Amino acid sequence: MVSQIVTHPGSAHKDDFLAVCLLIAKYRVPVSRRAPTSAELLDPSVCVVDVGDEHCAERMNFDHHQLPRDHVPTCSISLVLRHLGLDEDARLLCGWLECAEWLDVRGPQKTAEWLGVATAVLDRLSSPVDLSLLRRFGRCSELSPGEPLYEVMRYVGEDLIDYLTTARGRIDLIGERATLWRLEARGEVFEALFVPRTEPLPADPSGDTEQYVRVAGLSERVAAIVYPDSRSTGFGIARFDDHPKLDFCRVAAEPDVRFAHKSGFLCKTSATAPERLQALLCAAWG
Repeated sequence: MVSQIVTHPGSAHKDDFLAVCLLIAKYRVPVSRRAPTSAELLDPSVCVVDVGDEHCAERMNFDHHQLPRDHVPTCSISLVLRHLGLDEDARLLCGWLECAEWLDVRGPQKTAEWLGVATAVLDRLSSPVDLSLLRRFGRCSELSPGEPLYEVMRYVGEDLIDYLTTARGRIDLIGERATLWRLEARGEVFEALFVPRTEPLPADPSGDTEQYVRVAGLSERVAAIVYPDSRSTGFGIARFDDHPKLDFCRVAAEPDVRFAHKSGFLCKTSATAPERLQALLCAAWG
């Protein structure tokens, strides 16, 4: 019976913001941004997030600042995901999570070194959406259901929970339906994953197929994915992980290719026969 969420005042960061989003979605209770009292740290009806120097899920305390310096990067979002039973799938399916942990625990310089990029690159990836939401949250002292920011945070938490609770089933469904094609073009052999058109269609045909390739350990093998186009009766064909040998601009003039992206990473076709889809893949190889 959770009655309140308490997190620290002052500047907000992505980890405490997202942790609170998840807890708002789960419990729909008010948020206070202030130091917790000793009584609140002992009270399991109060979620204490990113403050309090204790991680104890039984008492609903989710802080990481007391962890040793050499501990694997862990932040409040990690602890809340674990509490909700979503951490394993989050690590598998949310590429942003580990980076968020590193940024919060190690800071931008160490994170940039870990990623193998210049520190300035991290600034270039910042979004006005992130900056605005964190700034608005950081200026709050109290936040209650019905207020605009509270409801936006609830949407974020609900969407993340929904994704993590349904993604595994969607990915498994792709695995049941998919076929791995082994093709040859210009003297080279490559592989593509084909997902046939079925009713109902996958919830997110391209995204679910990409996730399946990663989860199934096929990332080093698959050069392209072929999936049902949710906007038509045809298929989408896309290179996987931006494979350098495929350029779908090469097939843009084909009569059954409705659209080919100017960067060459994707095309949409009205073709449905596997043989024709394979021919387009081979024609795009070079």
